[in-house]
Amino acid sequence: MPSPIDDRLITTFGRLVESYSRLEQRLGPAMEAEAGLPHAWFEVLIRLARSENGQLTMGALADEIALTTGGVTRLIDRMHKAGYVERRPCSTDRRISFAAITDRGREVLDRAAVGHARNLRELFADFSDEDLTTLDGLLDRLRDRAQRKD
Repeated sequence: MPSPIDDRLITTFGRLVESYSRLEQRLGPAMEAEAGLPHAWFEVLIRLARSENGQLTMGALADEIALTTGGVTRLIDRMHKAGYVERRPCSTDRRISFAAITDRGREVLDRAAVGHARNLRELFADFSDEDLTTLDGLLDRLRDRAQRKD
């Protein structure tokens, strides 16, 4: 009888975790050295920059970057001190606050994105456009499935 630890999906998930870990170990220090921006801060700034009005609620941001609301609050506090984000109150619900990217945040994001894109192109050099389209589709399906509450 096969062991539960040999389940194919456990191995597949382990590969995903290991791939992410190795990418982070390579890309995170490169971004910090080149742009002076921690990778976690880049992830916050890019999500804010791509959002309507350059802002997200703290709860939505926590969901997108896989932190607790307390963790995202502490992260935003540090980024606010650096001048990259600001907090904005919600005009209709005082329990809700937004994190918003500042002009200074956009400047550092643009600088960091140039090097990050270059480093990603190097890492994905052996992937065809078709490979990347397939990978994007599979990751979207996995993210959407993980998000469902059924």
